Amino acid sequence: MKFEDMKLIYGYPLQLQTSNSTGQPERFSCRLIGCLPGRSILLSVPKLAGKLVRFRAGQKIVARLMVDNGIGIFVSVVEAQTVDPYPILHISYPDNVSFKGIRGATRVAIDEPVKILNLTAEANENSTGSIVDVSVTGARIEAASDFGEIGNKIQVTMSVAVANIIRDLTLEAIIRSRGDVDPQHAQSAIAYGVQFIEPEEDRRLLLFAYVYAQIGSEEVIGNS
Repeated sequence: MKFEDMKLIYGYPLQLQTSNSTGQPERFSCRLIGCLPGRSILLSVPKLAGKLVRFRAGQKIVARLMVDNGIGIFVSVVEAQTVDPYPILHISYPDNVSFKGIRGATRVAIDEPVKILNLTAEANENSTGSIVDVSVTGARIEAASDFGEIGNKIQVTMSVAVANIIRDLTLEAIIRSRGDVDPQHAQSAIAYGVQFIEPEEDRRLLLFAYVYAQIGSEEVIGNS
């Protein structure tokens, strides 16, 4: 699709991805200020630790943004970064924008430690495990020991990073499936499929942001 076909309003949020001096990806949030179709796009200059991030002319960046029920991604090049009358980042206008649709059940592979509290069991014991894939509706958790039965209500807590911001995310869930892990995974013995039932909107929003960011990262890698 063409960038102008998305009909974005000024102030629309985007995320920029670059590589630092060691080759590690860095992500920054910014907003659309304006554009000249076929020529350039104007963005607000991201900040890091309260200071404006410096970009160099000719630097390659990957931009992504949420559109409708998916993620739009395009590759661009920094043309200039101006200071007066206010900070603006000028980037090249993309030839096209790739689009990845997202269904609610779309899962992404991760490997993040998680704390589990069984809310059904009388003892309410804490356990630990690892989330190996996640979607906006549920996750697969692998653990070394048993932490519940099908139908049990649990609470899962994990650390998530969105646009370089790290937060602890706690979600309520129901255990929907339980089975043995592949014997080659020596550290885990039991695999659980859980369905998220979190009632708090702020937590659900953070979950959506995290999952979409992970899907966007996979798409960036696949197009690089």
